[in-house]
Amino acid sequence: MTKDKPAVVCVFCGSTAGNDPVHLEAARALAYEFHKNNVQLVYGGGTTGLMGEIAKTLVSLSGPRAVHGVIPRALVKVASKNSAGEETTTTAAGGKTAERVISESADEDGIPESQFGLTTVVPDMHTRKRLMATKVMEGGPGSGFVSLAGGFGTIEEVMEMTTWNQLGIHRVGVVLLNINGYWDGLLAWVRTAVQQGFIHDDNGDILIEAHDVKDVWPKLVEYQCSGNRLQLDWRQE
Repeated sequence: MTKDKPAVVCVFCGSTAGNDPVHLEAARALAYEFHKNNVQLVYGGGTTGLMGEIAKTLVSLSGPRAVHGVIPRALVKVASKNSAGEETTTTAAGGKTAERVISESADEDGIPESQFGLTTVVPDMHTRKRLMATKVMEGGPGSGFVSLAGGFGTIEEVMEMTTWNQLGIHRVGVVLLNINGYWDGLLAWVRTAVQQGFIHDDNGDILIEAHDVKDVWPKLVEYQCSGNRLQLDWRQE
């Protein structure tokens, strides 16, 4: 982590808005907190739902260079022409709504900056997560991971980064923004795993809970690593 660089925070969240507008409000509010504290955002590259909301809000405040989206090519919606010459869109990944629209003129390295910031297109999900994590680890003090509400992909990403902390791959905070008790079930599972001896007491605090958007940045800045983390050498990986 470099002290003279701005903090880089990776936010995991849903590509849909959910049924309660409080989650969209939280995404917007978090963007304002990032702007106030000169925080750069790394996220999954979506333009819809909570993903799109936090990205476009921060771009409107701090400019496109403050936001970096990373998206697998399979999740990119590619413009094409049908037999009648009309522009249509095709969607990969089994019909899942894609997050990005690019034209055939877009190069292989990324999508030009827009109202959602800069976007890098990568070949697969593993590359996406590794690149997002690398950007965080290259950031300044206060860098880390934050999770807003989301589905299967969101919980998978936040738990992988929690595991990476335990394994000593990184040493930054992982914060769950627990709006209206959204993450209560996950936090209850962590407590049960600690009680039953599957997670060490100290490591039960790797995953940090925040109830208010304004608590997220202070928790990242004040984060202290667990004394029970594995001290492994990952430099060859």
